[in-house]
Amino acid sequence: MEIITIRDEFIKLGQAIKLAGLVESGVDAKIRIQEGFVKVNGEVELQRGKKIYPGDVIEFDGQQVKVEN
Repeated sequence: MEIITIRDEFIKLGQAIKLAGLVESGVDAKIRIQEGFVKVNGEVELQRGKKIYPGDVIEFDGQQVKVEN
């Protein structure tokens, strides 16, 4: 499981998967999220603006990323 570190209280889902290197661009993040390929804490998430907090786990394309601060 990869870990990404944020400085703020939260990060938006689209930004988080881009920061983790799971997608190339914000547009790619938007498409993947809207198509239902991204899970947050085991649940499919369709909103790229979803707030992701430390402790949350993002799953995409067989990879898991945990957010910490």
